[in-house]
Amino acid sequence: MAKIMIGMSGGVDSAVAAYLLKKQGHEVIGAFMRNWDSALNNDILGNDWDGDICPQEVDYNDAKLAAEIIGIPLYRVDFIKEYWDNVFSYFLSEYKKGRTPNPDIMCNKYVKFDCFIEFAKKYNVDYIATGHYAKVVHENGKAKLYKALDKNKDQSYFLSFLNNDQLNFSLFPLANITKPEVRKIAEELHLNVAKKKDSTGICFIGERNFREFLKNYIPAKPGDIVDIKTNKVVGKHQGVYYYTFGQRKGLNIGGIKGTDGKSWFVVKKDVYKNILYVAMGDDNEYLYCDEVIIKDVNDLVNLELNKEYEVNAKFRYRQNDIKVTITKLDNNTIRVKSNTLLKAITIGQIACFYDIDSEQLLAAGVIEECYKNNKKLDLI
Repeated sequence: MAKIMIGMSGGVDSAVAAYLLKKQGHEVIGAFMRNWDSALNNDILGNDWDGDICPQEVDYNDAKLAAEIIGIPLYRVDFIKEYWDNVFSYFLSEYKKGRTPNPDIMCNKYVKFDCFIEFAKKYNVDYIATGHYAKVVHENGKAKLYKALDKNKDQSYFLSFLNNDQLNFSLFPLANITKPEVRKIAEELHLNVAKKKDSTGICFIGERNFREFLKNYIPAKPGDIVDIKTNKVVGKHQGVYYYTFGQRKGLNIGGIKGTDGKSWFVVKKDVYKNILYVAMGDDNEYLYCDEVIIKDVNDLVNLELNKEYEVNAKFRYRQNDIKVTITKLDNNTIRVKSNTLLKAITIGQIACFYDIDSEQLLAAGVIEECYKNNKKLDLI
């Protein structure tokens, strides 16, 4: 049996994961990570939560009570500075460039599976664990990451930037269990978090309006929304940074004479001229590409250079797998080609590549460039 420290978020998944580890006979220690200073940022953002205490403190109290019910100790650790330096600063920097980052993936890489591992090692543990839905297999000093049994909840996408050492020191007790089963176990144990709803969105934003949150750090700079086909102004935006490639909602464009009533989509952001370009219809040509360049590659299986691999790709979390061909051009670059057009591939987001048969995560990286018919697309 092993000594394991599990990150407890105050949610049902990590609580049940802790219980399962203890049930297996392991010595289990809980830890609650405080990564965002809600009290400090309250001065900037305003108190827009219900009740007398912030959501983060509610989560801590929920984790503490869950640990008591399960019968394990719970420690509390602050990684606020580390989170700001490695995750939030990156988040803001990317948005200022007109890109769309994924801070949750960076949080896992730099905080939950880096700072947390170093903290856990002080207690001489054999592993850390989390409530992520993913599967890791340890073999002869090497770690292999796979999708979880519950494909609807699989979170291997968010773990795609972890390295072998991080994965080798990690366990995911929910690998072979479904979300309904997790809820059932929690209810049978009478856990306080059994019916607590899942957290959504970026952790430091929570239920806040994303655009309003971002305005506190990147001031609004209104400008024109332009039809990319006609170059005519069709509306006004609040700041190009607040919009995402392929976005349809929140543009407030409508009732334009001579149009056919189709929805408008963001197809380009010019951060220098402060112009947001749009096109009409979800089948418009500007939304599609057939080749993508991936940078900052995390190669978990040592792909051979210049060899073509047919794999399943995921270009954003809530997306069905897409069969593509990838080629590793150098240690930092992967080229993706597709026989079918790829829709709304967004610069700055993360692309993950899986083995078609085993569902093992092979590699991941940041979407850097998009091409169509061998021509680079001017997206930002």
